[in-house]
Amino acid sequence: MRYTISAPSTLIVNVHALRTPSQVILEEHFSAEPWAGVKVEELAAGTGENRFVRIETGKAKELTITYKATVEVTHHLVTASQLGRVAVEKMNPGLIPYLFPSRYCQSDQLGRLAWDKFGKIRNTYERVLAVADWVHRNVDYVRGSTNGSTAAYDTVIQRAGVCRDFAHLGIALCRALTIPARYFTAYAHDLEPPDFHALFEAYIGNRWMLFDATRLVPLNGVVRIGSGRDAADAAVATIFGRVRCDETTVSCKVVEKGFKALTLKELKKKGVSLDAA
Repeated sequence: MRYTISAPSTLIVNVHALRTPSQVILEEHFSAEPWAGVKVEELAAGTGENRFVRIETGKAKELTITYKATVEVTHHLVTASQLGRVAVEKMNPGLIPYLFPSRYCQSDQLGRLAWDKFGKIRNTYERVLAVADWVHRNVDYVRGSTNGSTAAYDTVIQRAGVCRDFAHLGIALCRALTIPARYFTAYAHDLEPPDFHALFEAYIGNRWMLFDATRLVPLNGVVRIGSGRDAADAAVATIFGRVRCDETTVSCKVVEKGFKALTLKELKKKGVSLDAA
């Protein structure tokens, strides 16, 4: 990522692959140039869901951030029949914030739509799958059609958006159905054009299950960067100061030969999780 800096500023960057039991980082390199006068500090996130880096630009006029990693990811397949609803009274307290409305996911305004469309589906996994399918069918993927202020309710009206808008709407509908859901940023294999990608996770059967309403990438071809209530918690870069992003280049390639992308037919019977069993 290349930036032009007009005044001393601070950036909070979230581009590192997350370390989890299902995601092992074999190699990685992070740099911020120029070296002289720029302060770089990795922060320990309180929730453990993101690896933030704080960059103080000092007097630098330009900044180039580079991140490279080789990551071994285990995508767990879970039979759909095993993915039942988790009652609110039995939820771990850490899940409760993912039931509440948030800045970009106004679940409190989408309850009637959610229950009208999906309330009759009994199996929880099938219900969330239906949510993702409905978003895919009813929202057009149009690059540049939304901005940083666009939220789930706007997407229902405009019926157009990019990956973050698809994810926000999926999250909002799930929360309206009393299903914990969270935002998920990733590096994604086969994404065209290459970029950072946003998906969402729903908590079903005592684990986080992964969904992509855009259907642009295989669910077993993603590397987790971070999670949060919505994009405000997991932005790739949050800028405090006068900084302009001039260029972002992203690439994600499969190293292992013989990789086979999961099909939509397979995902009707089995869900994908990056949670260890």
